[in-house]
Amino acid sequence: MEQIAAALGDTARWRIVELLAERPRSVGELAESTGLRQPQTTKHLQSLARAGLVTVFPLGQRRVYALESAPLRSLEQRLHGLIETIDAHSDERDVLARYRAAIESESELANRERWADGREFTFERTLPVAPDTVWHHWIEPELLESWWAPSTMTITDCRIEPRSGGDAVLEYLDADGRRYRSQGRVHTALEPEHLVFDLSVLDATGAVSFTGNYDLTLTAAPEGTRLRLELTITDTAVEAVPYIAGIEAGWSQVLDNLINTTTDKEVQP
Repeated sequence: MEQIAAALGDTARWRIVELLAERPRSVGELAESTGLRQPQTTKHLQSLARAGLVTVFPLGQRRVYALESAPLRSLEQRLHGLIETIDAHSDERDVLARYRAAIESESELANRERWADGREFTFERTLPVAPDTVWHHWIEPELLESWWAPSTMTITDCRIEPRSGGDAVLEYLDADGRRYRSQGRVHTALEPEHLVFDLSVLDATGAVSFTGNYDLTLTAAPEGTRLRLELTITDTAVEAVPYIAGIEAGWSQVLDNLINTTTDKEVQP
Protein backbone atom coordinates (compact mmCIF):
# COMPACT_ATOMS: atom_id res chain seq x y z
CA MET A 1 0.00 0.00 0.00
CA GLU A 2 2.89 2.37 0.79
CA GLN A 3 4.38 1.67 -2.65
CA ILE A 4 1.07 2.46 -4.35
CA ALA A 5 0.70 5.71 -2.42
CA ALA A 6 4.30 6.69 -3.24
CA ALA A 7 3.80 5.92 -6.95
CA LEU A 8 0.66 8.05 -7.08
CA GLY A 9 2.27 10.89 -5.15
CA ASP A 10 4.09 12.23 -8.21
CA THR A 11 2.18 14.75 -10.34
CA ALA A 12 3.41 13.35 -13.67
CA ARG A 13 2.60 9.76 -12.68
CA TRP A 14 -0.85 10.82 -11.51
CA ARG A 15 -1.49 12.39 -14.92
CA ILE A 16 -0.36 9.17 -16.62
CA VAL A 17 -2.77 7.20 -14.43
CA GLU A 18 -5.61 9.55 -15.39
CA LEU A 19 -4.84 9.01 -19.09
CA LEU A 20 -4.60 5.24 -18.70
CA ALA A 21 -7.93 5.20 -16.87
CA GLU A 22 -9.53 6.27 -20.16
CA ARG A 23 -7.88 3.52 -22.24
CA PRO A 24 -4.56 1.67 -22.69
CA ARG A 25 -1.89 3.80 -24.34
CA SER A 26 1.64 3.46 -25.69
CA VAL A 27 4.67 5.27 -24.32
CA GLY A 28 4.61 7.64 -27.28
CA GLU A 29 0.97 8.54 -26.76
CA LEU A 30 1.54 9.18 -23.06
CA ALA A 31 4.63 11.27 -23.73
CA GLU A 32 2.75 13.40 -26.24
CA SER A 33 -0.24 13.91 -23.93
CA THR A 34 1.84 14.77 -20.85
CA GLY A 35 4.56 16.81 -22.55
CA LEU A 36 7.25 14.53 -21.12
CA ARG A 37 10.09 13.01 -23.05
CA GLN A 38 9.75 9.30 -23.82
CA PRO A 39 12.62 8.22 -21.48
CA GLN A 40 10.97 10.12 -18.61
CA THR A 41 7.60 8.59 -19.44
CA THR A 42 9.14 5.10 -19.49
CA LYS A 43 10.68 5.62 -16.03
CA HIS A 44 7.34 6.75 -14.63
CA LEU A 45 5.61 3.73 -16.15
CA GLN A 46 8.23 1.44 -14.62
CA SER A 47 7.52 2.94 -11.19
CA LEU A 48 3.79 2.42 -11.68
CA ALA A 49 4.42 -1.14 -12.85
CA ARG A 50 6.51 -1.95 -9.76
CA ALA A 51 3.59 -0.80 -7.62
CA GLY A 52 1.28 -3.11 -9.59
CA LEU A 53 -0.70 -0.20 -11.00
CA VAL A 54 -0.03 -0.83 -14.69
CA THR A 55 0.57 -3.83 -16.89
CA VAL A 56 2.62 -3.70 -20.10
CA PHE A 57 1.52 -5.52 -23.24
CA PRO A 58 4.36 -6.03 -25.78
CA LEU A 59 2.69 -5.87 -29.19
CA GLY A 60 5.42 -6.40 -31.76
CA GLN A 61 7.43 -3.18 -31.86
CA ARG A 62 4.96 -1.40 -29.59
CA ARG A 63 4.57 -1.56 -25.83
CA VAL A 64 1.10 -0.64 -24.64
CA TYR A 65 0.33 0.05 -20.98
CA ALA A 66 -2.99 -0.61 -19.24
CA LEU A 67 -4.14 0.51 -15.80
CA GLU A 68 -5.02 -2.12 -13.17
CA SER A 69 -8.07 -1.36 -11.03
CA ALA A 70 -7.41 -3.87 -8.21
CA PRO A 71 -4.62 -1.85 -6.48
CA LEU A 72 -6.75 1.28 -6.72
CA ARG A 73 -9.69 -0.55 -5.15
CA SER A 74 -7.40 -1.66 -2.31
CA LEU A 75 -6.31 1.95 -1.83
CA GLU A 76 -9.94 3.04 -1.93
CA GLN A 77 -10.77 0.58 0.87
CA ARG A 78 -7.87 1.82 2.99
CA LEU A 79 -8.89 5.44 2.47
CA HIS A 80 -12.50 4.59 3.27
CA GLY A 81 -11.30 2.95 6.49
CA LEU A 82 -9.37 6.08 7.39
CA ILE A 83 -12.44 8.22 6.77
CA GLU A 84 -14.54 5.97 9.00
CA THR A 85 -11.91 6.19 11.74
CA ILE A 86 -11.84 9.98 11.47
CA ASP A 87 -15.63 10.14 11.70
CA ALA A 88 -15.67 7.76 14.69
CA HIS A 89 -13.28 10.03 16.59
CA SER A 90 -14.67 13.36 15.44
CA ASP A 91 -15.49 14.27 19.04
CA GLU A 92 -11.77 14.43 19.85
CA ARG A 93 -11.22 16.84 16.97
CA ASP A 94 -14.17 18.88 18.23
CA VAL A 95 -12.54 19.11 21.67
CA LEU A 96 -9.39 20.52 20.07
CA ALA A 97 -11.42 23.03 18.06
CA ARG A 98 -13.26 24.19 21.18
CA TYR A 99 -9.97 24.40 23.09
CA ARG A 100 -8.42 26.57 20.38
CA ALA A 101 -11.47 28.83 20.37
CA ALA A 102 -11.32 29.08 24.16
CA ILE A 103 -7.62 30.06 24.05
CA GLU A 104 -8.39 32.79 21.53
CA SER A 105 -11.26 34.07 23.67
CA GLU A 106 -9.27 34.01 26.92
CA SER A 107 -6.27 35.68 25.24
CA GLU A 108 -8.38 38.79 24.69
CA LEU A 109 -9.01 39.01 28.44
CA ALA A 110 -5.53 38.19 29.73
CA ASN A 111 -4.10 41.71 29.69
CA ARG A 112 -3.24 41.96 33.39
CA GLU A 113 -2.31 39.85 36.40
CA ARG A 114 -5.18 38.14 38.25
CA TRP A 115 -7.39 38.55 35.17
CA ALA A 116 -9.32 35.33 35.88
CA ASP A 117 -9.43 35.53 39.69
CA GLY A 118 -12.86 34.63 41.01
CA ARG A 119 -13.78 32.58 37.95
CA GLU A 120 -15.96 29.64 39.07
CA PHE A 121 -16.64 26.25 37.51
CA THR A 122 -19.05 23.54 38.64
CA PHE A 123 -18.99 19.93 37.51
CA GLU A 124 -21.60 17.34 38.41
CA ARG A 125 -21.73 13.64 37.71
CA THR A 126 -23.69 10.61 38.86
CA LEU A 127 -21.60 7.47 39.35
CA PRO A 128 -23.20 4.03 39.65
CA VAL A 129 -21.01 3.06 42.64
CA ALA A 130 -21.00 3.77 46.37
CA PRO A 131 -19.47 6.97 47.81
CA ASP A 132 -16.73 4.90 49.49
CA THR A 133 -15.55 3.68 46.10
CA VAL A 134 -15.48 7.17 44.64
CA TRP A 135 -13.71 8.55 47.72
CA HIS A 136 -10.91 6.01 47.49
CA HIS A 137 -10.39 6.91 43.84
CA TRP A 138 -9.59 10.43 45.02
CA ILE A 139 -7.30 9.70 47.95
CA GLU A 140 -5.42 6.50 47.03
CA PRO A 141 -2.51 7.37 44.69
CA GLU A 142 -2.75 4.25 42.51
CA LEU A 143 -6.47 4.74 41.98
CA LEU A 144 -6.09 8.50 41.53
CA GLU A 145 -3.47 7.90 38.84
CA SER A 146 -5.87 5.68 36.91
CA TRP A 147 -8.12 8.60 35.95
CA TRP A 148 -6.67 11.97 36.99
CA ALA A 149 -5.19 13.04 33.64
CA PRO A 150 -6.12 12.81 29.95
CA SER A 151 -5.11 9.55 28.30
CA THR A 152 -2.37 11.31 26.31
CA MET A 153 -0.53 12.26 29.51
CA THR A 154 1.79 10.15 31.67
CA ILE A 155 1.45 10.77 35.40
CA THR A 156 4.74 10.80 37.31
CA ASP A 157 3.44 11.90 40.72
CA CYS A 158 -0.07 12.32 42.11
CA ARG A 159 -1.52 12.31 45.59
CA ILE A 160 -4.18 13.95 47.72
CA GLU A 161 -3.45 13.18 51.36
CA PRO A 162 -6.84 13.04 53.17
CA ARG A 163 -5.97 15.18 56.20
CA SER A 164 -5.84 18.87 56.97
CA GLY A 165 -2.49 20.16 55.75
CA GLY A 166 -1.85 17.10 53.61
CA ASP A 167 -0.12 17.35 50.24
CA ALA A 168 -2.01 17.70 46.99
CA VAL A 169 0.23 17.04 43.98
CA LEU A 170 -0.28 16.32 40.30
CA GLU A 171 2.70 15.98 37.96
CA TYR A 172 2.62 14.55 34.47
CA LEU A 173 4.40 14.48 31.13
CA ASP A 174 2.80 15.14 27.78
CA ALA A 175 3.55 13.09 24.67
CA ASP A 176 6.45 15.45 23.81
CA GLY A 177 8.11 14.99 27.19
CA ARG A 178 7.13 18.38 28.64
CA ARG A 179 6.59 18.29 32.40
CA TYR A 180 3.63 19.89 34.15
CA ARG A 181 3.38 20.18 37.92
CA SER A 182 0.66 21.38 40.30
CA GLN A 183 0.95 21.36 44.07
CA GLY A 184 -1.05 22.55 47.04
CA ARG A 185 -2.64 21.59 50.34
CA VAL A 186 -5.68 19.75 51.64
CA HIS A 187 -7.94 21.85 53.87
CA THR A 188 -10.84 19.49 54.63
CA ALA A 189 -11.13 15.69 54.41
CA LEU A 190 -14.32 14.16 55.74
CA GLU A 191 -14.52 10.56 54.53
CA PRO A 192 -16.36 9.72 52.32
CA GLU A 193 -18.26 12.88 51.55
CA HIS A 194 -16.24 16.10 51.54
CA LEU A 195 -12.76 17.00 50.28
CA VAL A 196 -11.44 20.55 50.00
CA PHE A 197 -7.98 21.27 48.58
CA ASP A 198 -6.07 23.74 46.46
CA LEU A 199 -3.63 23.17 43.61
CA SER A 200 -1.30 25.79 42.15
CA VAL A 201 -0.27 25.16 38.55
CA LEU A 202 3.44 25.95 38.23
CA ASP A 203 5.28 27.14 35.15
CA ALA A 204 8.73 25.91 34.06
CA THR A 205 10.44 28.24 36.56
CA GLY A 206 8.24 27.16 39.48
CA ALA A 207 6.17 30.34 39.49
CA VAL A 208 2.41 30.06 40.01
CA SER A 209 0.32 30.34 36.82
CA PHE A 210 -2.92 30.09 38.76
CA THR A 211 -4.37 28.38 41.81
CA GLY A 212 -7.46 26.22 41.74
CA ASN A 213 -9.50 25.92 44.94
CA TYR A 214 -11.46 22.66 44.81
CA ASP A 215 -14.52 21.69 46.84
CA LEU A 216 -15.60 18.09 46.25
CA THR A 217 -18.88 16.75 47.65
CA LEU A 218 -19.99 13.11 47.37
CA THR A 219 -23.61 12.33 48.21
CA ALA A 220 -25.21 8.89 48.39
CA ALA A 221 -28.11 8.50 45.97
CA PRO A 222 -30.33 5.67 44.71
CA GLU A 223 -28.25 5.61 41.52
CA GLY A 224 -24.98 5.40 43.49
CA THR A 225 -23.12 8.65 44.13
CA ARG A 226 -23.77 12.21 43.13
CA LEU A 227 -20.49 14.04 42.64
CA ARG A 228 -20.27 17.81 42.72
CA LEU A 229 -16.95 19.57 42.17
CA GLU A 230 -16.74 23.34 42.59
CA LEU A 231 -13.60 25.10 41.38
CA THR A 232 -12.65 28.73 42.01
CA ILE A 233 -9.65 30.37 40.35
CA THR A 234 -7.20 32.69 42.15
CA ASP A 235 -3.60 33.94 41.70
CA THR A 236 -4.00 34.13 37.92
CA ALA A 237 -0.91 35.13 35.92
CA VAL A 238 -1.14 36.53 32.39
CA GLU A 239 0.56 33.38 31.07
CA ALA A 240 -2.22 31.14 32.44
CA VAL A 241 -4.34 31.43 29.27
CA PRO A 242 -3.91 27.84 27.97
CA TYR A 243 -4.59 26.40 31.43
CA ILE A 244 -7.73 28.46 32.08
CA ALA A 245 -9.00 27.79 28.55
CA GLY A 246 -8.65 24.04 29.08
CA ILE A 247 -10.38 23.74 32.46
CA GLU A 248 -13.89 23.05 31.18
CA ALA A 249 -12.90 20.40 28.65
CA GLY A 250 -10.11 18.95 30.79
CA TRP A 251 -12.15 18.35 33.93
CA SER A 252 -15.09 17.07 31.90
CA GLN A 253 -12.79 14.50 30.33
CA VAL A 254 -11.13 13.31 33.53
CA LEU A 255 -14.43 13.03 35.40
CA ASP A 256 -15.70 10.86 32.58
CA ASN A 257 -12.50 8.83 33.06
CA LEU A 258 -13.41 8.51 36.74
CA ILE A 259 -16.87 7.18 35.89
CA ASN A 260 -15.44 4.63 33.47
CA THR A 261 -12.71 3.55 35.88
CA THR A 262 -14.94 3.10 38.91
CA THR A 263 -17.60 1.34 36.87
CA ASP A 264 -15.07 -1.09 35.35
CA LYS A 265 -13.73 -2.01 38.78
CA GLU A 266 -17.23 -2.45 40.17
CA VAL A 267 -18.24 -5.02 37.54
CA GLN A 268 -15.10 -7.14 37.94
CA PRO A 269 -15.78 -10.45 39.76
